Amino acid sequence: MNYQINPRVINPPAANYSHAVLSTNPEKVLHTSGVVPVTVDGNTPDSVRDQADLVWSNITEILREAHLDLTDIVSIATYVVSGNDLGEVMQSRDQQLGDHKAASTLIVVPELAKPEWKMEIAVVAIK
Repeated sequence: MNYQINPRVINPPAANYSHAVLSTNPEKVLHTSGVVPVTVDGNTPDSVRDQADLVWSNITEILREAHLDLTDIVSIATYVVSGNDLGEVMQSRDQQLGDHKAASTLIVVPELAKPEWKMEIAVVAIK
């Protein structure tokens, strides 16, 4: 079972995430690599929103293969190459996760492995 940890004596989360997630007696633990915005045929969309939506679709497929789902995600690390893209990336995340609040880190980096990639996400899922 996974429990959100948001102590009332510290600042509340600034967006749709939890300060921490506690997992007790896990049956499965899945760590992804950085999931990138590439389709099965090797294409990368141009817009950051389309890239974010594709990354979440790819994450969903990885989870499905492991018999997990988005609500099993306990930790998210998002890497973006422009702070100007944070809003669109977070909107995509919020649309995919709804009310589910995993622990989350958002990092602006100078570049990713391919110049066309504007963002990538790594997750940990526990059931």
